[in-house]
Amino acid sequence: MDDDQLRREAADNQLINAAFQRLLNDYLNSRHRKKVDLITKAFNFARQAHKGVRRLSGEPYIMHPIAVAQIACSEIGLGSTSICSALLHDVVEDTDYTVEDIENMFGPKVAQIVDGLTKISGGIFGQQASAQAENFKKLLLTMSEDIRVILIKIADRLHNMRTLDSQPPNKQYKIAGETLYLYAPLAHRLGLYKIKSELENLSFRFEHPEEYNSIVEKLEATRVSRHELFDLFTAPIEQRLNALGLKYQIKERIKTPYSIWAKMQNKNVAFEEIYDILAVRIIFTPTSRELEVKECFNIYVELSQIYKSHPDRLRDWVNHPKANGYQALHVTLMSQQGHWIEVQIRSDRMDEIAEQGFAAHWKYKEGTDDAEFSEDETELNEWLHTIKEILDDPQPDAMDFLDAIKLNLFASEIFVFTPKGEIKTMPAGATALDFAFTIHTFLGSHCIGAKVNHKLVPMSHKLQSGDQVEILTSKSKHVEPSWINFVTTAKARAKIQALLRRDSREMQKAGEEVFAEFMHSNGLEPKQALADKLATLHDLPHRDGLYQALGEGKIMLGTKDLDELAGKNEKSDSGGGWRKYVPFVKAKKKDDDEQPELFVVPEKFNRKKPIFITDDNITQYIFPDCCHPIPGDDVLGFITTKNQIEIHKRACPTANRLKASYGNRILDAKWDMHKRRFFDATIRLTGIDRRGLVNEVTRVISTQLNVDIRRLMFTTADGIFEGDIDLRIHDCDDLNRVISSLKAIDDLKEISRIM
Repeated sequence: MDDDQLRREAADNQLINAAFQRLLNDYLNSRHRKKVDLITKAFNFARQAHKGVRRLSGEPYIMHPIAVAQIACSEIGLGSTSICSALLHDVVEDTDYTVEDIENMFGPKVAQIVDGLTKISGGIFGQQASAQAENFKKLLLTMSEDIRVILIKIADRLHNMRTLDSQPPNKQYKIAGETLYLYAPLAHRLGLYKIKSELENLSFRFEHPEEYNSIVEKLEATRVSRHELFDLFTAPIEQRLNALGLKYQIKERIKTPYSIWAKMQNKNVAFEEIYDILAVRIIFTPTSRELEVKECFNIYVELSQIYKSHPDRLRDWVNHPKANGYQALHVTLMSQQGHWIEVQIRSDRMDEIAEQGFAAHWKYKEGTDDAEFSEDETELNEWLHTIKEILDDPQPDAMDFLDAIKLNLFASEIFVFTPKGEIKTMPAGATALDFAFTIHTFLGSHCIGAKVNHKLVPMSHKLQSGDQVEILTSKSKHVEPSWINFVTTAKARAKIQALLRRDSREMQKAGEEVFAEFMHSNGLEPKQALADKLATLHDLPHRDGLYQALGEGKIMLGTKDLDELAGKNEKSDSGGGWRKYVPFVKAKKKDDDEQPELFVVPEKFNRKKPIFITDDNITQYIFPDCCHPIPGDDVLGFITTKNQIEIHKRACPTANRLKASYGNRILDAKWDMHKRRFFDATIRLTGIDRRGLVNEVTRVISTQLNVDIRRLMFTTADGIFEGDIDLRIHDCDDLNRVISSLKAIDDLKEISRIM
């Protein structure tokens, strides 16, 4: 070994030992039982297993498991079982050691968690499921037995996001998209607000670097004025709280770049128009646990004597904690500078729960390590039970499965009462039918309506916080396909789909018997190929559809079907016949307008390199209707099942689902256009109506900027107008020029691109 190698190894060892010592120090400063020997044993085992392996960043691989364990310990507040599992989480996947080896050395609990964190090799959930869906499903299966699996996975994802710079762009989009679609909502649902915010911000930074940097620069530019507003606003508050003799601290809370950007997108406003960037957090130490709630409201009373409070913006999460354990009192006050400012009032216990989520609960259970938690967290266990029910019902499509899991993750909550006065937490927008399935599957599947606050309502009725709900049922009522359209919870949707599939299987079985009886009565063998032939005759895609239709009595087999099976209709141009079995090939045009063929991805295609969309090759790519990207938009490519490439905006909802479900098919895509082609874009204008306004708008666009207007539609009501204008432009620069010029027109209040 030469001197350079020796120096590098010595430097690596120093780096590794320092990182592990920091982890041990943080663990020793926690309230968990001190099992240093077990953690050291796991560290030495993992260090040996990953010896000589480096990450893409160049650092020794063992630095990643140490960092994940550090997050689990310091940022989530977990104990020795979780720290050992975090240190060992990649050993089974990346080395020759097995789960059995882990169990023999560290016991069944650590082995179970490590197994849950190990990716699946080979498809075990069917050919249609993507690798991401399979691995996420396995993760959730283990999670429903032990919540630490998902907590460590979130820690793993957080460290991967912090070190994402070393990955190629297509991997960055895949990992960032997956993070925003699944892991940030999971962190939110588990109450890990700090981690949720960081995951969102990192995803935003990698997917939209220019917009991220722009918001960061604007936040920095307004920092001094925000500090001044904060000092002016909090000075009288401090005087009042000091007079109460409270032990407290006041913190300045700034909206994150991602949440600012999300609000800009949702509300179609500029950075300068967002007024709730600043919030104030008051964290106090209560005199006693019994007086904690009372003292929260005492602080609120003091604040309301200094500033006017917004009547509709008081949020009492103290008496009614969120399902993930979050507690605080939120009040919005009018500052003397004319800005609404939200103030969050929390005890130090509530603050710790808000930062660390459920993990913080265990710190207040004296003398317990994290080996015994999760038994009395009823809301969390209900949620895990819901996930388990979804997992027990196999989803045929990867996207459907991930959507079902995600459905409730980010939902805000309402509180609903049963007829006996029991309180149930439901997602905002939940219907009476959702409530029925929450109580019991039988109630849901036989629901005919409900009484809300003693008033009869349909099962599609949306519930409000405080409603008392009684479900009405009938034994003769059964689940119908239309019910899917008016449920919002993952549990209800999963149950309805499962019941429909069960009913469908029963109908198909009955239909199969009808088919077999028809064939036998006509001296024929009931073969599947013949069932497929009859399905085609009746314009059904598959024999299962034929069996279903026969079972429901929608189709009656007769002479025409026998003729088809005997081949008497083979020359017919209509209905079924031989033409149904010959693929239709469209004749190519021979003139100059012949459409170029779509690009087909070859077998040895380098997916790490970006594809460049040019004026000459743009027609070789597919541009779906979901997001209408134009040159200048942040875009990505997606390889379809036909090996063709779709182009989506990176922020497109469809693209977000594709990143989470089929991330290995994502490509980096870049524009290389030179204003030779035109694209459609639509802008929306809102403002104060006046005579001549439309004329002024069209003059600026057509005459001043020389941009073609393809369609213009305006409506006015009560002095307010709203209008959509379809434009023909080259790229985002042209569009931004139009929007910027229109902003100079008096009485135009909001201008945004909608397509």
